[in-house]
Amino acid sequence: MRDTLGWRHKFGIITPSTNTVVQPEYDDMRPNGVTNHISRMHISDNPINDDTDFEKLIFDIDSALESAVERVITCKPDSIILGISAESIWGGGMDAAAKVKDRIKRIADGRNVVIAADALKSALEKKKVKGKVGLITPYMPVAENHLKKYMDDIGYNVSSMIHLECKSPVLIAHIPIKDIKLSLQKLVSDGAKAIIQFGANLPMAKFSHLAEQWLEIPVISVNVATYWFALRSNNINDPIKGFGSLMEDF
Repeated sequence: MRDTLGWRHKFGIITPSTNTVVQPEYDDMRPNGVTNHISRMHISDNPINDDTDFEKLIFDIDSALESAVERVITCKPDSIILGISAESIWGGGMDAAAKVKDRIKRIADGRNVVIAADALKSALEKKKVKGKVGLITPYMPVAENHLKKYMDDIGYNVSSMIHLECKSPVLIAHIPIKDIKLSLQKLVSDGAKAIIQFGANLPMAKFSHLAEQWLEIPVISVNVATYWFALRSNNINDPIKGFGSLMEDF
């Protein structure tokens, strides 16, 4: 007998306790018969003033991973989504991504695990992106080498990166859309043929749809890509409007 509301699929979703974007954006994209169940990785909303502060944030998030997985599997989800993109690539590109997935699977009794590193690669391939890719993130500059390693691993050159250098984890969700718009325009002027947004607490799911229309290049929100990949990996192929061509056409 299946779950009454999640009769098609139940997702267990791991995201930091400071994140106020993953839950509403994933729910906005949720098809009928699919349910989302959030488990929080407990961290503090400490100030981020420099690279050292940001690396401490990543350490705190990583330390809270296993306990969040342990909590969410008690609701018996069908699969797990890691709703944070930095954790999926920090420290070694796709090798690091594989290790994070293995850590989750060991606790989640072998359930399928979806992470941003796999999702973004698949999204770029589905969109048949050619040429250099621009990146927008809420991170500090220390993230640059980690992001470059990941992009090298999946076979894409980076035209440029813009880091919005948010001053705390919670404040990532407070970035004005006008600042995001200016950053996207700068990435295009630097030669980007597609744009990827990292940072799951940066609210870009719906805005990426609008940005694709006026920039006329693929603009891939990490939350859209991750939730799309989770759905499609489980044979849930509903087209969902309002979140860009990836979710609507692929």
